[in-house]
Amino acid sequence: MALQLLIVDDDPPTLELMHEVLISLKAEVLAVSDGEQAATLVNRERFDGVFVDLQMPKVDGFELARRIRASSWNKSTPIVVVTGQDDTETMQKAFAAGTTFFLQKPIDRQRLTNLFKAARGKMFENRRHFVRVPLQTEVICQVGDQTSRGTSSNISQAGILFEVGRSLSPGTAVRLSFRLPGRELRIDVTGVVARVDEKQRAGVRFTHIGKQRVAAHPGPHRQRRKRKYAGAKYANLGRGFRRLLSGF
Repeated sequence: MALQLLIVDDDPPTLELMHEVLISLKAEVLAVSDGEQAATLVNRERFDGVFVDLQMPKVDGFELARRIRASSWNKSTPIVVVTGQDDTETMQKAFAAGTTFFLQKPIDRQRLTNLFKAARGKMFENRRHFVRVPLQTEVICQVGDQTSRGTSSNISQAGILFEVGRSLSPGTAVRLSFRLPGRELRIDVTGVVARVDEKQRAGVRFTHIGKQRVAAHPGPHRQRRKRKYAGAKYANLGRGFRRLLSGF
C-alpha cells in the first residue's frame, strides 16, 4: 500500500514540484499551502510522513512540527523539514520541535527523490506500529475507581479500539486488561482515550504495556512462581508486542 504523505508549503512552485515527484514515486500525496489547515488535518487523520516548510504565515513550520508531535494521530510520524536555512540554531530549533529529516531548498527532483528513498523505511516502520489486527475479546476498563466491561474491535502495537458500556471522553486516562485468543496471557495496559467514533467505540493509545501469565489452577506455590516469572520476563511487553500480535 502506498505511503500517505502530507506536504505543506506556501510557495506554489515548490508545492507543485514536491507533489509531482512524490506521486511519481508511488506515494499518495495531500498538498496544502496553509500551516493552519495542516494543523487541523494532523489532528483528524494519520499520515506516514509530513513535509513541512519552515517559513509560513500564521502557523510556521516550527509550530506545526510541535502540533504534530502533540497530536494523537501523528505523534510519531516522521517529519521532513523543508528549508533554505542551514545554520546550527535553525537546525537545533527544528529538532527540538520534533523534526526527523531535513530537505534543503532550493528543491530539485534528484535531491527530493534521494531523501524520500532514505526516509521511506522509517515511514513504513512507523506505519507498522499502527497496523490494526481484528480482535474480539473482553476488555476490562478502569477509570479511577469505576470498572466496566466491553468488547474490542481491533488492536495494534499503539492502541486498541473497543466498545464499553459507559461514556468515555478524549483525553481520559484508563487502565485496561484483556486476553489474546488462544494464549495464557492477560495483558494489562494504561492508556489515554484518543478518540470516540460514531458507534461510541473508544480508541485508546497505549502509554504503558505490561503482561502477566494467567494460571488455570493457581495454588499458592503456582502463584509465587507466576509472580516471579512475570516480574522477570514480562515486566514490559513493548518490544515483543509485534511478535505476540502476529502469533494469533
